[in-house]
Amino acid sequence: MKYLLKDYEYYLKREKGLSENTIMAYLRDLEQYRLFLEKYHDISKVHRIEKKHVEAYLKTLKKKQLSTKSSSRKLTAIKGFHQFLYVEKETNDNVASEIESPKTEKSLPQVLSVDEVIKLLETIKGNDPLSLRNQALLELIYGSGLRVTELLDLKTQDIHLTAGHVRVIGKGNKERELPLGEMSVIALRQYLTKARNELTINSVTDYLFVNQYGDRLSRQGFFKLLKKLAQKAGIDKEVSPHTLRHSFATHLLEAGVDLRTLQSLLGHEDIQTTQIYTHISQKHLKDVYLETHPRAKEK
Repeated sequence: MKYLLKDYEYYLKREKGLSENTIMAYLRDLEQYRLFLEKYHDISKVHRIEKKHVEAYLKTLKKKQLSTKSSSRKLTAIKGFHQFLYVEKETNDNVASEIESPKTEKSLPQVLSVDEVIKLLETIKGNDPLSLRNQALLELIYGSGLRVTELLDLKTQDIHLTAGHVRVIGKGNKERELPLGEMSVIALRQYLTKARNELTINSVTDYLFVNQYGDRLSRQGFFKLLKKLAQKAGIDKEVSPHTLRHSFATHLLEAGVDLRTLQSLLGHEDIQTTQIYTHISQKHLKDVYLETHPRAKEK
């Protein structure tokens, strides 16, 4: 089973094009599944796994009181692995195909108001290299709605300031071209002409965004930066790179952008994923109404 998991890892990486983080999460889940099968059912060969063994494992997860989201991810990993085994003819049937995933509670992602985004941007002051980089980072991720991986994987050659667009490689290695807003173009031009060369004086890299040592900016580094800026701006909400992506989508939807256009901008394969933003938008409108209308609440 260990060798088949290595084959599955290669399949997820090369054929499915999943991100490194997603692959690692699936492999951790499958390793726990493998250890359970060996320890409690003396199973080390995949052809011996039956539906009852998968169900027994899911029962142990339920006893651990894992969240529905965590349990669903683990089951997704298991179902994907068994589908792979069946397609590759390692097993005669897919023992996990009929097992239903637990229903997940729909939780709306956190978004910032337009005023809060402006506050966040206005906390970045100064013309030093890191301030210019930070301004470009925030203008780009909010202005184009990028995923954090897409943002930090950008190379200098992906940015086309004169034409006003950025080339992005999204999930599944799918390429899309996104427009750059005027503020993003200004911030990026300032960063590229006045800051990046100074930050990379002792290093050679073609990644667009670098840290103070000239190396590619990490996810952790960007998360820490956003947390610091949010505190400085007096924003009580939890702010992450994804918060800015959610805010981008919600603000466009509220401004009248149709779902199909938004789906294309966000790089969603399924429009149902994009439809979550209609719920966010409705909730936001309700919150604004309750907060501002003089007859919305009893005095």
